[in-house]
Amino acid sequence: MVKKGGTYKLALEKVSILVIDDDKDILKSLKDILRTKGYEVDTAETAQKGIEKARSKFFNLALLDIKLPDMEGTELLAQIHKEKPGMMKIMITGYPSVDNAVRALNYGADAYIMKPVNPENLLKVVEEKLKEQREAETMTEEKIAEWIENRIKKLEQSK
Repeated sequence: MVKKGGTYKLALEKVSILVIDDDKDILKSLKDILRTKGYEVDTAETAQKGIEKARSKFFNLALLDIKLPDMEGTELLAQIHKEKPGMMKIMITGYPSVDNAVRALNYGADAYIMKPVNPENLLKVVEEKLKEQREAETMTEEKIAEWIENRIKKLEQSK
């Protein structure tokens, strides 16, 4: 933690992204696109492997395919959202439908992208969601710092 202008800020760490898709070519493409922006990227070809990775390591964001061999993407989304509510989750689908989009949003998706993925659009959405995440964390950090400062003042006054 670093004190900056009266508030404490967590030191910036490299952004970590998890991509879950059963298509190896798509995994490689998404990984390459995201790495061009300096993101740390891990991949999984099944929902189960994705869940295991999400449980074992912190990821800022996950890209989830809607059609996976071992689980529907919306089920995976619901499970990851329940366990990792702070992680940003973006659904990617080659089977767009209003029903899929509504279910994804109801299960906690932060965005919904259709295949074939446009690299510029993907990066724009990822950067947007990471910015939202940072802003939410900053607000929480500021509230904590404010509480600590107020608590210290009260303790000093009671001496």
